[in-house]
Amino acid sequence: MAIRVRQPGLLTTVQDTGRFGEYAIGMPPSGAMDVFSYQVGNYLVGNEEGAAGLEITYFGPELEFTEDAVIAVTGAEMPPKINGEEVATWETLRVAEGDVLSFDYLKSGARSYLAVAGGIDVPVFMHSRSTYTLIGLGGHEGRALKEGDELKVGEAPARASGQVGKKVDGAHIPEYSREVELRVIIGLASYRVTPESMEEFLSTEWTVTTDADRVGYRYRGGEIKFVEREQPAGAGADPANVVDFGYPIGSIQVPGGVEPIVLMNDAVTGGGYATIGTVISADRDRLAQSKTNDKTRFRQVDLEEALRARKERQRQMAEIRESLG
Repeated sequence: MAIRVRQPGLLTTVQDTGRFGEYAIGMPPSGAMDVFSYQVGNYLVGNEEGAAGLEITYFGPELEFTEDAVIAVTGAEMPPKINGEEVATWETLRVAEGDVLSFDYLKSGARSYLAVAGGIDVPVFMHSRSTYTLIGLGGHEGRALKEGDELKVGEAPARASGQVGKKVDGAHIPEYSREVELRVIIGLASYRVTPESMEEFLSTEWTVTTDADRVGYRYRGGEIKFVEREQPAGAGADPANVVDFGYPIGSIQVPGGVEPIVLMNDAVTGGGYATIGTVISADRDRLAQSKTNDKTRFRQVDLEEALRARKERQRQMAEIRESLG
């Protein structure tokens, strides 16, 4: 079975959970930006966790199914249509051979996810099917989809047909706001920022700029001042520079003291800018659903709260999976 791409949308890529464990060689994980929506899509169609799907950004594709399939659309409010008729999101659907899936204009959020029973069957590269477009690796030919592409679909699990009509409880469906609060653990190099600037960072309402993609989100709204200090050899004149740091996903750097950048799934794994904090893992799904001109505030939390948030997210995911069978 295959999916034929009639129109690719703005940026549609094959993604799974990502290729973790390769930071040491400079390879970021890539993978779905909104892990919650991606995983729930797999639960809806009966796939195992980690099956590859499509991540659809801002403007959706037009896809023709060459055989019957079981699908689900989750994530941003980008109303899907089958043969021109609007259908439900966060619900298991059946499509027939020749059916065309398209999407209406984005209403809220930034990224939708298409799960197909059996998963998108592209070659595995470094234990992942995720696309890393910056260097053209993984996914479908290492790039976003384009008109005329055909995607193979794996063998659907036996339980897939029995999933049709199942829905995610409304209490578990996220609402996407133009104003979000992101919890942050302060560090690693926050000591290089003046106390006054750190307070300003946490009290400012930041605006997402046009530079908001799978590499990182850049914000405007304030200025961060660094403590005056003698720079180590090789760090350069910018006080935001360091000799070298590893960058966890969600880490925040402030080159030149202006426009903080939150690094995302396709960002470099290390470099020479000081990181002043890291968005906790449980909030990165919400971050991935924000877009240009949305408003963001950062709230400091400790490690214990971050771990509680992660545990609560895991509990919620397990509850959804159990409810969908």
